[in-house]
Amino acid sequence: MLTLVQWTLYFGIARLVFSSYVEIQCSWKGSGLSLEAGSVEQVSLNCPKGSVEWLYPAGALRFSFLPLQHLTSPGSVSRHLIGCIKPALGFRGAELYLEREGTLELLLTEDDQTSPSRVHCFTWLPSQKVALFLQATPQQDISRHISGFHYEVRGDWIENLALPLNKWNNEGACGPCNNTKLLMAVCTGDFVVQGSIRTIVHDVELRESVIGISATRILRQKFALFHTRGHAMKPLGNIRTPLNCGVKPGPGSFVFMGWVHFGDAWLDCAPRYKDFVQVYEAATQAHTNPCKIALD
Repeated sequence: MLTLVQWTLYFGIARLVFSSYVEIQCSWKGSGLSLEAGSVEQVSLNCPKGSVEWLYPAGALRFSFLPLQHLTSPGSVSRHLIGCIKPALGFRGAELYLEREGTLELLLTEDDQTSPSRVHCFTWLPSQKVALFLQATPQQDISRHISGFHYEVRGDWIENLALPLNKWNNEGACGPCNNTKLLMAVCTGDFVVQGSIRTIVHDVELRESVIGISATRILRQKFALFHTRGHAMKPLGNIRTPLNCGVKPGPGSFVFMGWVHFGDAWLDCAPRYKDFVQVYEAATQAHTNPCKIALD
């Protein structure tokens, strides 16, 4: 239910003539001092990730997502996209709304910033139009405030992963991967690493578990997530998973695979190495492997 202030804000958007248009880009940085009173600056975003930094918030900004059908599965029509917002440290001076199909939903306020690592996620259909509306709040001294956030947009092919979108209600996200999901994760994930569990740290505030990994072999990583540190002989790295998945330490060699979300590795599947080899070799013999990787 929208408050009177939010309804006023929404109808104000409908009546306003946008003060300026900015070329398509992934990230935006600007100042509220350049906006006329009562104006809204519109920015178009057409990237899977980026950031916004608004100095001296005044007036309002509207960030619209241009069509991102290339993020959905081939042939997908009705399945959804996932957008996530992570506020920058010290987010002040504005409130962030999601504008979806003519309604406003409050995503982020100044009072939410006790935990700068908190992520706010939302979904929409590829046919829907969505935008982010950043509204400056009344301030006596805007020079002391910066409103910033990072965003990511992913396709429906990660809808069941244990990402922050699902950690509040992640039924099925903590279950074991079936063979089909395991093989797809190997081929499409951001990292595939063979290794063992060193440590597990549970963060109750963020409702996350951080798994310390000692990698014996890096099969693939799109980003430098696992690397040698100090006197360590093997690459080390951390992987996150929702706290309620109840991850526990265990001996042996595993294959960890998953996705990068705001610079952090998030777990998708983690079969024991010997079980993974059996699944992979059986799929290879049946010619059903979606891709090939080098095994011992």
